[in-house]
Amino acid sequence: MIKILVVTFLIIIIILHFYFLILEMFLWTRPKTRKAFGIKDEAFAKETKVLAANQGLYNGFLAAGLLFFSFIEKHIVALQFFLICIIVAGIYGAYSTGKIKLFIIQSLPAIICFILIRILIRTI
Repeated sequence: MIKILVVTFLIIIIILHFYFLILEMFLWTRPKTRKAFGIKDEAFAKETKVLAANQGLYNGFLAAGLLFFSFIEKHIVALQFFLICIIVAGIYGAYSTGKIKLFIIQSLPAIICFILIRILIRTI
């Protein structure tokens, strides 16, 4: 049961981070994306497009790392590392923007998955 929960949360986290990649790299200046990130000024979105794309690329690396290590047996340490990276990124994002929503969307699923992996390790 724990293993199913771990896989479920990993899938959710991977999908979310590939979605962040798409938003930040390709849809940054669109109205819905600007609204999601709280960017009211279209000119500002255009000015920060390259920075957002770089940020999106890093979200893609996190998702790719989780995906890659999900299929490699006995690489639980690597999975935990990527989850910790995501947790820290979500905490920093929420702190720096003052939006708890960032923590809930990004960090909370990673925290739950991390805890589930720790429980799974103890049962093996």
